[in-house]
Amino acid sequence: MAFSYKNKKGDTYYLHARRTPSTTGGKERVLYFFAREQKAGVLNEVPQGYQVAETQTGLPVLKKK
Repeated sequence: MAFSYKNKKGDTYYLHARRTPSTTGGKERVLYFFAREQKAGVLNEVPQGYQVAETQTGLPVLKKK
């Protein structure tokens, strides 16, 4: 089951991840983002070392602990 987060406005967001090649050094990076719909790359849980926070506008974001 996909990880979902309901913000203070009552909107539900789903956590996603996308792997992208880095422009320097050739390393691969992982980008985490929230979307209102479940798409390719949806995650089942919050990655270890991160926590969910909310911006003033109600958009959920991941922050390192």
